[in-house]
Amino acid sequence: MILVVDMNSKVNSLGFFEFVSPIVAVANELDDCRVKHYTEVSNQNLSQCSRIILSGTALKDNVASNQPEKFSWLKEVDKPVLGICAGIQAIGVVFGSQLTSCLEIGMTQITTRKENPLFSESFRAYSLHKYSVDPSAEFEVLAESAQCIQAIKHKKKPLFGVLFHPEVRNTEIIKRFIQLKP
Repeated sequence: MILVVDMNSKVNSLGFFEFVSPIVAVANELDDCRVKHYTEVSNQNLSQCSRIILSGTALKDNVASNQPEKFSWLKEVDKPVLGICAGIQAIGVVFGSQLTSCLEIGMTQITTRKENPLFSESFRAYSLHKYSVDPSAEFEVLAESAQCIQAIKHKKKPLFGVLFHPEVRNTEIIKRFIQLKP
């Protein structure tokens, strides 16, 4: 089972249909999904899933920087995690990374900097964010755009983060994440 974490600031927000539903549609092709709002994630949810995907949010939501304690479980989780947009920000903040201003809206050219199992070479992806992550030493940079870091991976844990929205145009990235061997 895949746990999809709704990162929108409010439960049952309109953002659910824009940022969470498309992830669920892609993930359900490969495994069952359960959605929990970030305020509702429990140890039981975490123990029952095989993978975790953190959704993106609207530009006005700053969930990761406003409530980092809600994501402290990321330090302990031993399952593969993919953080999308606000998800990469939450991962970064929990591990001591800094958020940096980087406004990108629309199609963005992404350049792969390090070989990884999710994507390769250069590609175009949909971006909708105000902040990127300046990763701490625990992370390696996987990809960048002309303006900011677009993807990271924890050096020891199966924690991935992408700033762009693969649920919009690059769904194969989500599928590759789900198919990773733990």
